[in-house]
Parts: sequence; structure tokens; C-alpha cells
Amino acid sequence: MTSAVKKPAKKKGGRSLERKKARAGWIFAMPFLIGFIFIYLPIVFESIKSTFYVKDAIAGSTFVWFQNYSDALFSYSTSSGQTFVTMLGSALTQLIIDIPAILIFSLFMAVLLNQKMVGRAFFRAIFFIPVIIATGIMESIEAQNILSSGLEGGMNTGAGESATDGLVSLMDVEKLFANLMVGQGLATYVTQLINNIFDIVNRSGVQMLIFLAGLQSISPAIYESCQIDGASAWETFWKITFPMISPMILVNAVYTIIDSFTTESNVAMKFIDAVYTSSKEQGVAMSWMYFLIVIFILAAVAGLISAFVFYQKRD
Repeated sequence: MTSAVKKPAKKKGGRSLERKKARAGWIFAMPFLIGFIFIYLPIVFESIKSTFYVKDAIAGSTFVWFQNYSDALFSYSTSSGQTFVTMLGSALTQLIIDIPAILIFSLFMAVLLNQKMVGRAFFRAIFFIPVIIATGIMESIEAQNILSSGLEGGMNTGAGESATDGLVSLMDVEKLFANLMVGQGLATYVTQLINNIFDIVNRSGVQMLIFLAGLQSISPAIYESCQIDGASAWETFWKITFPMISPMILVNAVYTIIDSFTTESNVAMKFIDAVYTSSKEQGVAMSWMYFLIVIFILAAVAGLISAFVFYQKRD
């Protein structure tokens, strides 16, 4: 007769290592959860509640349903006739231009600064300095277009008017692309990228550091295997580096979208601030609509990029 295999006795009163780690995580997160539930959530509730009322000095608060949202969308406009919808369209257009440019530039610089060279730490610091400078008064100065005033003047068209206020004009790019059969849309996009080069470099420091951290996490043994197999640098980048850095692309895309939508130079943010100054209820309603639009865009971009993200399995 075969003897039955005895199961190891369970430790009474003990906890597994995983449960201990989970418990420690909840302990560290508890101050945030308490503050979020008892401090932040009531403020959010009162903010949403205020969008359904109109306050009057005589009649007091009056429940108006979605009138504040309707007024925020269609009743407020600038002196030039621009509404919140048009301002939001301008912000989205600028976002479409900025995100690819910032991600490509920061990834390109991260790959270069990840190479072994003399003074590598010095060059990394140089590219991160604009991030430190732009966190205070310099951001307000740039938002007022004081720094960019030196770039104004453009190219004289011969009719006494300036063709552009930036570094290059659309006419120059169209002449450059004339023999390449390039359409008007690409020429306009390239022109805007060149004229926004200061802002692109200024906002790429954090993304560059994130890409550098991702590049340094790739095992050198993988690159050595590629060299032994005779793979070129181009093949190594697209077959090894780019797939393994793809999670960082998702992180940087989300960060860049949030940064673009919340910066002081965003035209939609300026418009909301002006509306809030004149009418608090409509300004809060517009802020919540803006918040929901940003969340929707983040979810769409994250879902799209996540379909192509490669996660390395670790045993």
C-alpha cells in the first residue's frame, strides 16, 4: 500500500509575503485615500453642484439645470468672435502638431544621449535646463510672447507686409517642396514645427529623461546578440529598441497631452480663466466640460497606443 502524501502544515497566524506587501501598500496609500475621500471629494461635489445654479444677490441661488453649460458653449465669445468651441479646436490642432514632434524629438535625443561619449552627463543637463527654467516666471514671460518678439519680422513680401511672424514662412517651405510633389498640408505642418521649435525643445526635457530610463533598462546582452547575428543599427533600433521602449512612448504621450492642455499658453485655458473671472458658474461649467474632453482624449490616445505596446515578460 502506498502511503498518502502529507500536505505541509499551514502556518497559523502568519501571512504570506504577498499579503504583507499588499498591506504595506495600503498603509502607505492611506493618507492619500483619507484626504481624497474627506477633503477632495466634497470639493468636487460642490464644484459640480454649483454648475446647476445661478447665484443672485437678491433672489439667491436658482436651479437652472444645464443652462450654465449651454451659456458656456454658445453665449461667451471674445472680442474677435471666438467661442469656447473655436478655442478648443485651436487647442486640439496645436496638440496634433506638438505631440508627435515632442515625442520624436525627445526619443531622438534620448537615443543620442544614451551613447557612450565624453561629457554625456553635461549634455543631458543642458537639455533638461529648459524644464527647470520654464517652471517659474519664465513660463509666464513666454506665455505673453515676450521671448518670441525677437523672432517677429518674417520675410518682406514686397507689398509692405510680413509673410510670417516666425523663423520661416509658408512660402519658403512651399518653394522647398515644390519639386517634391508635397501637398499644402505637409508644408503648413513643417512650417508650424519650425516656428515652434523653441517650445518643442522647451517641453521635451521630462520626456527625454523617461526615454533615457527606458533605454538604460534594456539589457546590453540583447544588443550583443544582435551584433553577433550581424544586425545593422537600423534593424536593431526597429526590432529591439523601439518595441522595448514602447511603454515609455505611452507614458510620454499621456504626460505630453496633460501638459499641453494645462499649460498657461493654452488658448482654451486662457479663455476659461477669462470666463471664470466674469461669471463663476459658467466658468466652472466650462472647466468641467474641458476636463471631460481631456479625459476622453487621454482614453482614446492611451487605447490606441496600448494596442502596439510591447511588454517584456519577466519570469
